[in-house]
Amino acid sequence: MTNTPNTPGQRGPRPGGPGQRSGPGGRGPGGPGGRGPGGRGPGGRGGFGGPRRDGRPGGRGRGNDRDMLDMVETVITINRVAKVVKGGRRFSFSAIVTVGDGKGKVGVSLGKANEIADAIRKGSEMARASQIKVPILNDTIPYAVEGRYGASRVMLRPAAAGTGVIAAGGVRAILEAAGLKNILTKQLGSRNPHNVWKATMDGLNQLRSVEEIAAKRGISIPEVFGLPKPERKPEPEPEAAPAAEAPAPETAAPETAAPEAAAPEAAAETGAETAGSEATGAEEAENDE
Repeated sequence: MTNTPNTPGQRGPRPGGPGQRSGPGGRGPGGPGGRGPGGRGPGGRGGFGGPRRDGRPGGRGRGNDRDMLDMVETVITINRVAKVVKGGRRFSFSAIVTVGDGKGKVGVSLGKANEIADAIRKGSEMARASQIKVPILNDTIPYAVEGRYGASRVMLRPAAAGTGVIAAGGVRAILEAAGLKNILTKQLGSRNPHNVWKATMDGLNQLRSVEEIAAKRGISIPEVFGLPKPERKPEPEPEAAPAAEAPAPETAAPETAAPEAAAPEAAAETGAETAGSEATGAEEAENDE
């Protein structure tokens, strides 16, 4: 009995050899007696997809969103974690990623996955979703703060123009992503990268702009700085318009005309009485004579 060589993609008497993992983006072609050309081609897990049929940029690769082009993404640290199981050890990765627009918005998050690329992608997505607004005054922070988390402390102090970012490690990456150009910092206590970036974000969360403080306290902006409250000029009172004369009622005309019409009659009666008294006086005089 002669043994015939096995062709790829068929099962023969001999077990097929393991497939090579050198294929482009996937498992590669199977060995003799294996399952034939293996699975995933270019743009597989963790890769960047190619262009689509309609010409749009493809796949799951980062950078497809237009908003992502304006973001500053920095990987602070990558850690490999080993889990001991029955058959050996399983490795996974965690990445701390900070994302900011350089104009006062910044976010930091931790991503975990079995691959480094997936861990960075997850951390970047979560950092974008957890961004905060940092008030910036003359390329620095308004006032000094101290952030705390666990055994770590981070001091943040404003600096004059030309000082630069005096920081290191994760603190520097976060401040540069936020858009700060002049600032003094100091790490105190534990230097654990997880505690340090959380303490830094705690300090940035404490910052408030002067407008927010004035609105919260219900005072003006000069009063926040201890200046006297600006006096308001009294508004000029509007001049009173001259009162218009009320028109005479229509019923008043007949009343005023009645006395005028009665005046001649009264004069005539008075004249008649005077004439009658004079005639009576003359007759009495004649009788006396």
